[in-house]
Amino acid sequence: MALREELLKSIWHAFTALDLDKSGKVSKSQLKVLSHNLCTVMKIPHDPVALEEHFKDDDEGPVSNQGYMPYLNKFILDKVKEDFDRQDFNRMCWTLCARKNLNRNNLLIKDDDAFKVWCIFNFLSEDSYPLSIVSEEIEYFLRKLTEAMGGSWVEERFEDYKLDLNATQQCLSAWELISLVGSGQFSKGMDRQTLSMGINEVYQELILDVLKQGYMMKKGHKRKNWTERWFLLRPSSISYYVSEDLAEKKGDILLDGNCCVESLPDEGKKCLFFIKCSGKSFEISASDKKRKQEWIQAIQTCVNLLRLGREAPHREARLKRKEQRRRQQADQEELELRMRELQTANETKQLELEAMRKALEEAASSAAEEERRRLQTQTELQDRYKMDLEREKTVRQQMEQQVAQKSSELEQYLQRVRELEDMYRRLEDALEDERRARQDEETVRRLQARLLEEEAAKRAELEQIHLRQQRAISETEAEKQELEKERLAKESALQAAMLQLDNLESERQGALEQYQAVMKKLEDAANNTRTWKHKVAHHEGLIRLIEPGSKGHQMITNWGPAAFSEAELSRREKEWQDKKNQPTQAQ
Repeated sequence: MALREELLKSIWHAFTALDLDKSGKVSKSQLKVLSHNLCTVMKIPHDPVALEEHFKDDDEGPVSNQGYMPYLNKFILDKVKEDFDRQDFNRMCWTLCARKNLNRNNLLIKDDDAFKVWCIFNFLSEDSYPLSIVSEEIEYFLRKLTEAMGGSWVEERFEDYKLDLNATQQCLSAWELISLVGSGQFSKGMDRQTLSMGINEVYQELILDVLKQGYMMKKGHKRKNWTERWFLLRPSSISYYVSEDLAEKKGDILLDGNCCVESLPDEGKKCLFFIKCSGKSFEISASDKKRKQEWIQAIQTCVNLLRLGREAPHREARLKRKEQRRRQQADQEELELRMRELQTANETKQLELEAMRKALEEAASSAAEEERRRLQTQTELQDRYKMDLEREKTVRQQMEQQVAQKSSELEQYLQRVRELEDMYRRLEDALEDERRARQDEETVRRLQARLLEEEAAKRAELEQIHLRQQRAISETEAEKQELEKERLAKESALQAAMLQLDNLESERQGALEQYQAVMKKLEDAANNTRTWKHKVAHHEGLIRLIEPGSKGHQMITNWGPAAFSEAELSRREKEWQDKKNQPTQAQ
């Protein structure tokens, strides 16, 4: 992951250099050339069709950095291994971006030194894009550069520069860092060669992981002679060259966790120490005891780091600084968040205090208003109490008058009740008279019915006689005389019967007159009852009269109301006919 991040920084510079109009997009033809160069430098098989296939769904326009990243990750970075020369890779990216961005005017350093500063920038820059280096890393780099040049670090000078930097942008780009180093602002009194050597030393330490370098004597394995060599100590190896220009490499001493370094007794001017690793040992002589001790400590540090599986000290220091900055940023954000929360809480408290002040003012005004209202209410209550007392006296007087009036009304009501009770007794007497009249009416009706029955029997008998006479006349002329005699006898009997019938009619008239008299009494009783009804209704309807029930349908004959129904009349007529036929049959 660290290798991918370092490679992405250099590729980002190359991509932005191809973006001439700063639109954030690069044409596909330029990306093809860039991809081909990247594959060539990193020793990856290049597929020229992959880019077209990857963007076949896009239009013919340029491709943005975000659109190029999936292709870069899939077809290049996922296949990269560590067997390529990083300096060639960085050189290729530097060549693409320096042509556009490097301003060589007023620079005290060469292009090669500018390239090394650019590589150092990529190493020390933050992992966010666009790439920039913060003031802490600038100070770290300038301190390293000053120490490599053998100068003394002036803290005040950098603090002034830091203040100016914080006032403007707080960080630098790669080209601004190159301009800062190339301007000689922090290397005053140093010549260009010293500045170049200092940049090279810092570059070797930070980029090439050269922890220590210098001339020492090495004892040969075969001829056992001592030869001066230029040694370079890296975290996992010690390389030795013929000279410091690194033109001819003579060999490597591979270090691992099982290696050991020991000091040997010095022999004259030779300050010896012993390196043993992987079944092979090396005897080396430093120029003095101080350098001997420095080399022993540096090698032992590398062995310890290999045992622990840790990176080079400067890389660990960089990670620690980044982690510390992240923590500081997180603490700063947390502090800002707390400050905002405190400010918000303070504002809330201020608002609450203001609200409380307003509430107190309102409460005070409300209390004053309430006191005024209370006094006003008390005064009104007193006035109302006085008015209520006067009204109560008036009401009491009115109640006494009403009680007296009600007493008189009650006395009148009791008198009326007594009158009603008397009326009720009279009404009962009238009802009793009405009941007796109805009984008399019923008796008259029964008598009238009996008379009507006798009259009907006589009439039926007369009709039978008349029929027999008619038959006797029609039978024979001979019997006419006898029949005439009989007729005369019968006529006499008929006259007697008619006389009897007249008597019955007179009796019926008498019964009818009696019936009318009874009806007159009944009507008088009914009128008397209605009169009592009106009187009771006039006296507030306290008693409901008991009235006679409804009568059934009365049968009417030619001589007045009948005392029996048609069925009974038919039955009696049949019986009368049978009685009449019996004497005829007997003759």
